[in-house]
Amino acid sequence: MRAMIMAAGLGTRLLPLTAITPKPMVPILGRPILAHILTLLRRHRITDVVINLHHAPESITSYFGDGREWGMRITYSLEPELLGTAGGVKRNERFLTEDGAFLVVSGDSLMDVDLSGLVAAHTDSGAVATLALKEVEDPSQYGVVALDDRGAIRSFQEKPAPGEEISRLCNCGLYVLEPDVLQRVPAGVFYDFGRQLWPELLAEEARLGSFSVCGYWNDVGDIQAYRQGSFDALNGRVQLDRDATEVMPGVWCGPRSYVDGGADIEPPVYIGADSRVEGGSRLRGPVVLGCGSVVEEGATVSDVVAWPAALFGRGSTIERSTVGTLTRFMGWVKMRDCVVGERCLLGDTGPIEGASLEPGTVLWA
Repeated sequence: MRAMIMAAGLGTRLLPLTAITPKPMVPILGRPILAHILTLLRRHRITDVVINLHHAPESITSYFGDGREWGMRITYSLEPELLGTAGGVKRNERFLTEDGAFLVVSGDSLMDVDLSGLVAAHTDSGAVATLALKEVEDPSQYGVVALDDRGAIRSFQEKPAPGEEISRLCNCGLYVLEPDVLQRVPAGVFYDFGRQLWPELLAEEARLGSFSVCGYWNDVGDIQAYRQGSFDALNGRVQLDRDATEVMPGVWCGPRSYVDGGADIEPPVYIGADSRVEGGSRLRGPVVLGCGSVVEEGATVSDVVAWPAALFGRGSTIERSTVGTLTRFMGWVKMRDCVVGERCLLGDTGPIEGASLEPGTVLWA
């Protein structure tokens, strides 16, 4: 079976983190979400993959190449103008349908879904398409479905207003499709699964099957969902490969990282490869530090997700915040409940000296 990973979205709800980095490349425990998706596909013996691209495509192509290092065969489909979820799949119809039914995966979802179970459910159902579904507490940010007594989908509702939802069964953006389905999709135009294709198929009384997701799934739709996904991964609630060793209960260190014995660490904590945590610093979990990060003596980092090469300088106190790549807190910065994008500079030698940021502050480079 072949698969398409949809990675062309803009990820606007994750700004400023996605101003430079496309959403599928945001890191979870030191690896992009897209890397975790490829690992999951390979685990289920799906190795022929096409990935569609739009925003900052070179960050994806340079990281994954042709897939050989991942034990896969990866091709790319660049969309200068976005074609929508179904339109992007249509563009790769010839590749995807060569082996029959194929898989479509959202490239920005953190999950450990049983893909083999999804494929088997589709084969057994006789449906033209099978959609993975997950019950959620707040369906207002998702497309939701109602099922008939046989488990087939009978109606769709896109991002219902609170209290008006037909169910709490969320469309996970994870599908198995028969090749004939794409005959309904016009070529070269914007076309959406949830708003167009699925309702049209239902109107024609086509059978759309469902598969209940029992494993972990998080669409990483906004900053809070991203932080939750990072901490769920840290705590083992989602099964991911992590390039790190548990050096003490709840403390994971990547290759070549250095943690001084005088550092005060309260788990759970993930310290990425090539990072340095100095004596006299304090890490209060949950904390995720990207590779190449530095926590200097006298710095306190608590309830933080930091991307690669972040510097927490002497005397800085960073709490309940999310920090982008190459951001520097040069010293004596106090920050709580903030989001700082990539390549920002704050502190003694930065534009904001000895700064104390208001909760809720969002900073761009």
